[in-house]
Amino acid sequence: MNDTNNEVKIISYDPQYKEAFKALNEEWIRTFFKMEAGDYKLLDNPEEHIINKDGHIVFALLNNKPVGTCALVKISDQPLKFELSKMAVSPEAQGKKIGYLVGKALIEKAKELGAESVFLETNSILVPAIKLYEKLGFKHMPVSDSVYDRCDTQMLLEFNI
Repeated sequence: MNDTNNEVKIISYDPQYKEAFKALNEEWIRTFFKMEAGDYKLLDNPEEHIINKDGHIVFALLNNKPVGTCALVKISDQPLKFELSKMAVSPEAQGKKIGYLVGKALIEKAKELGAESVFLETNSILVPAIKLYEKLGFKHMPVSDSVYDRCDTQMLLEFNI
C-alpha cells in the first residue's frame, strides 16, 4: 500500500514558496559557511535575478511542505548555458533522494531548452553534495573566478546536442 502523503512532489517556482527558497538555503549555508553578497542577491530576489532572466527554480514538497529546492540560473544565450545553484534540502528530509530529484528535474529542463552545458560551484567539504553532482553526471573542472569566497570546487555537465 502506497502512502501518498510521503510522496515527494517536484514543482516549479511559485511565489508562495519564495521565503522557503531563502530559508532552506540560509539554513545549510550558515551551518557550514557564512552568507555572502551573492547569496542575498539571489535569495532575497529570486524572481528578479533568476525567474525573470529565463531561469528556473523547483521545490520538492513532502506532505505539501517545501523540504528541498534548487535553481537553474541562466549564464548565457549563445551558447545557452546555465548554472545549477542554491540546492538545499531540509535536514529533516535528507536521505530521501530529494537533492537528486530537484537536480535531475533542472538538468532535464536545461536539456529540454537546448542548453550546451550546466555548471556549478561548491566546496570540497560538502562531500555528499559532490557525490550527488557526480551521480548527476557533473565532471570536475579547474576552478576559475567565483563570486563566492567559499567556492573551491567547480563542476560541469555538458550535453551532446
